[in-house]
Amino acid sequence: MPLKHLEGKVAIVTGGAGGIGSWVCKVFAEQGASVVVVDTGADVEGRLGVDPSRVQAVVEEIEAAGGNAVGMVGDITEMDVAENVVRTALDRFGGLDILICAHGILRERMIFNMLEDDWDEVIKVHLKGCFTMTKFASIYWRGERDRGGRIIYFTSGAGINGGAGQPNYSAAHAAKIGLSLSNAQALGRYGVTSNCIAPSASTRMTDRSLSVGDPDRPASESAAGTVRDPKNAVPAIVYLASDEGAEITGRVIGVGGHRITMFREPTWDRSVYSATPLWDIDTLFQEMEFMLSTAGELGPPSGWRREQATPPASS
Repeated sequence: MPLKHLEGKVAIVTGGAGGIGSWVCKVFAEQGASVVVVDTGADVEGRLGVDPSRVQAVVEEIEAAGGNAVGMVGDITEMDVAENVVRTALDRFGGLDILICAHGILRERMIFNMLEDDWDEVIKVHLKGCFTMTKFASIYWRGERDRGGRIIYFTSGAGINGGAGQPNYSAAHAAKIGLSLSNAQALGRYGVTSNCIAPSASTRMTDRSLSVGDPDRPASESAAGTVRDPKNAVPAIVYLASDEGAEITGRVIGVGGHRITMFREPTWDRSVYSATPLWDIDTLFQEMEFMLSTAGELGPPSGWRREQATPPASS
């Protein structure tokens, strides 16, 4: 009999009625977790109001398979809604072990065409929605101390490398990585890990930007069983959410097709220092040209001489 790696766990999944989010809910339930399925049921752009039927459909599918789930419909960027979601997990299932933030919307425009409302809404939904949920989950975990917990945010290649027509989306996803790193430092003492998943799969969001007839990027309705199947992004999330994932924190994990990738966080590559309190501009131009060029990767050129100074202490 297959192991149930999340047996007895309680999970909240925001965006739980979406493409990957719905699979997270269903697979988590298969793995033994009780799941709070949270979503607004709105369209990809966050418009067209609230549709509880999509949330209820996920809950019914989980229950029909013998799992435990409860659905909640609401805007988690509102503090009282987020608090109520966490309270529901505690009241209904007796605790909370895992927070998955898979919610999000997409409003694409080039930066010079970006509307203020589109910027504000995307940042609000993606980033504030992670903050509100994490705030109330962390209050619980801080009080419990010995229980521990798992935070997993959904980020994107747009947040890692940028997306030309997605300045709002890129900024929000990059900010999630920063928030996750902060969580990892602040909450590690309570046994809480915090990581980001950067999934690659065919969903309603990717349907908007598909090239017509591209066989490598099937529409979401045709992705089942292919490398773009949203379900294929979930096993790595199960691992991070499990007890076995307790040592992984502050990381960004890419999941796409048959490949799982660990991203390296930004680190110092090379540095130059001034031997005097203030930089001489002409000297700085020489130093920067060397440091930022590919030649800098090979070490100083023959005959290069530089006065060395003690690196400044970290602030």
